[in-house]
Amino acid sequence: MIRTYFLAIALALLSSLWGASPSHATGQLWTGSSVATARAEALLKALRASGDHGLDPAWYNVAEVEKALVPGADPTAAEALLGAAFTAYASDVSTGRVRANRVDKDIDIQQRKVDKADLLKAAAEAPDFAAYLESLPPKGDYPALQKALANWRDKRGKIGHTAIPDGAALKPGMTDPRVGLLRKRLVELDFSVPEPTAGTSPDLYDDALVALIKSYQETKGLSVDGVIGAKTIRSLNTTVDERIEQIVANLERRRWLPEDLGSRYVYVNTGDYSMVFVDQGKLAFQSLVIVGTPKDPTPEIQSVMRGFQTNPYWTVPTSISGEEYLPLLRRDPNALAGSGFKIFENWSDDTELDPNTVDWNSVHPKAFPYRIRQEPGAANALGYIFFPFANKYGIYMHDTASRWLFTEGSRNFSHGCIRLQNPLDFVEKVFNGKSNFSKDRVQAVIQAGQQAHYTFPEPVTLYVTYRTVTASADGVPTFRDDVYGRDRRVVKAMAKP
Repeated sequence: MIRTYFLAIALALLSSLWGASPSHATGQLWTGSSVATARAEALLKALRASGDHGLDPAWYNVAEVEKALVPGADPTAAEALLGAAFTAYASDVSTGRVRANRVDKDIDIQQRKVDKADLLKAAAEAPDFAAYLESLPPKGDYPALQKALANWRDKRGKIGHTAIPDGAALKPGMTDPRVGLLRKRLVELDFSVPEPTAGTSPDLYDDALVALIKSYQETKGLSVDGVIGAKTIRSLNTTVDERIEQIVANLERRRWLPEDLGSRYVYVNTGDYSMVFVDQGKLAFQSLVIVGTPKDPTPEIQSVMRGFQTNPYWTVPTSISGEEYLPLLRRDPNALAGSGFKIFENWSDDTELDPNTVDWNSVHPKAFPYRIRQEPGAANALGYIFFPFANKYGIYMHDTASRWLFTEGSRNFSHGCIRLQNPLDFVEKVFNGKSNFSKDRVQAVIQAGQQAHYTFPEPVTLYVTYRTVTASADGVPTFRDDVYGRDRRVVKAMAKP
């Protein structure tokens, strides 16, 4: 139910808009004339259809709105009720149902806000109020996600759900009683599943079935190896309702972002391990990325990239020093030296520490007092190129020494930073021939082991998001599994009053 104080707020807003008492204002927007009645009917229609956006009509008190529009109802109460319902719906559908930064500590974006008085003023001035309501949601792929939501809601109750039991990893050529269940589950997921090979056991995980599983793994961002392990089983067992929730969360996530992302920006989607660079409104570069593990998820942020550095140092965060490197130092104080690490006595100067002089067993992992730094070079965790940008998490984009990880399907291996597959190709596109930039000269600087700073000709807006669902124009979705569990938290937050 919409609370009483919301009704009072709506009345006050209306009063301020028209400089009149509430009783005078009630005939202006939703009641008292044919124009107002048409406006109210258009609003009621939109509220009833709010489920198409992953919203819930009950959030806007539709039943009470319907009663308020019955002939003979109190026009003052109707005016307040419809005004409150409209501002709530218009805000939700245009900029998001929830404040993103309150959903998860790993979300820090500049979410758009709307002013309720501005919304009411726009409603009063719109020559075609129904068209105005239709203009509120985002554009781009948002309508495609709406189609996907409708299609998957239509599946609810119409298709079966055969769960695959947990167990040992099912590898090609193995015989397992779960194979029959696997075939049934793939049929439910709209795969064309061939019959078992003649003369073989129906429980044989044969080549044809392996090929289907590889296709499935590729679409979900899993490692494409044909092995049915815990991640693939968990993905196969995802229910229709869970996929619907994912679409709802991704509709909400799109509403958080600006309507127009700009003409020049980098868009990193940690949900499908991808990055694109758009310049002058056109796709200029795209790449695979490696992102954070479920334990150290890459946050959703907005920032600005201004340049890059060659041959960076990597200063190890204290959490990594204590959790990962301290056990190595306890076994062998010189364990890190071979990978180009130096240990310093503190964080204020470069007084180097001899690791053999420390009783590492006495150092607490949660209070690691020393600074560990990896020198530039082939083994450096940041690779040869480093892209800093402002954010409260201390993450950045960089090259990597572990290039083989880009062959994996689920590329969530980092401590939260974003590893870029072809960083030199990216910066070449960013400079686009300006500032006398030469990729060959940068490569020569790298090979010489020199540290150099380069400033982009103009700043590049950065969006790091977590889109686990994308959809084609006809509403066919591509799902990535919610490895961070963030979609579930978004949907849960949306349901709160």
